[in-house]
Amino acid sequence: MNVAVLGLGPMGIGITRNLAEAGSQPIVWNRTDPRGKSIPRSGVRIVATPGDAAAATVLSVLPDVDQFRAVTGPEVWARWHREGVERVIVMSTTSPSRIRDLESELAPFSIAVADAAMSGGEAGALAGTMSIMVGARLPDWRAIEPILNTIGSVVQRFGDPGAGSVAKLCNQVVVAGTLGALAEALALAERADIDRSALCNIFAGGLASSALLAAKRERLLSHQYTPSGSAVNQLKDLRYVASLAGELGAAVPITDVLADLFAAVVEDGRGDEDHSVVIEQLRRPPR
Repeated sequence: MNVAVLGLGPMGIGITRNLAEAGSQPIVWNRTDPRGKSIPRSGVRIVATPGDAAAATVLSVLPDVDQFRAVTGPEVWARWHREGVERVIVMSTTSPSRIRDLESELAPFSIAVADAAMSGGEAGALAGTMSIMVGARLPDWRAIEPILNTIGSVVQRFGDPGAGSVAKLCNQVVVAGTLGALAEALALAERADIDRSALCNIFAGGLASSALLAAKRERLLSHQYTPSGSAVNQLKDLRYVASLAGELGAAVPITDVLADLFAAVVEDGRGDEDHSVVIEQLRRPPR
């Protein structure tokens, strides 16, 4: 597999490690010096600029399409075309319209675009167990499916470019809704002087069990919000959901409530903390 990775945040590190362990020898670029990151010391080639990250398939694990454009652009795309880059896979959560716009921008350079949004968090990225939602044209899908199977355990194509982003936005409604419900329940239990840890045990043993409960339980109980998925990114995703719903004429009343809740978190200056910090909004007395 001839692969490059742009971005070594929590997700990019796990992707790079799994690609290296599979023997693909990925090319890696990161905005800051990646030598302090927990990536393999062998089997990975670190390059100095995004333009140097020329491989048949480039994985963008940057926060969004805007960040990808900011570090690449037409000069880099022209160089990539000369050096044999065939496709870019956007792995961030974004809007389907942004994917389609990027596809149009890269078309003059004969570089295809696919979206392959991820769910599973940092732990899933490290373990290679993520769910990956793909929008790609069939020739690109055939080329990228083996790569994605190396870094995820459930890989599903939903259609052409943009379709993976639609699937991920649907996923994010469930993530934000589940997290909001857990936060509200635990804040209510705290006010009633109920043992919140014991309540989580009950949740975990019944219908309220979820992967999100397992991943966020300690943060919700300890009120320590080391980020593994930030509140500001959760708000960004919910706003993309609302925009998509507007285009489609769909009703998303739950998303509207959740967006207001996470907007309040960001307005309080806590957007860079883990999205489980939303519980702090619910611990306050009602206005």
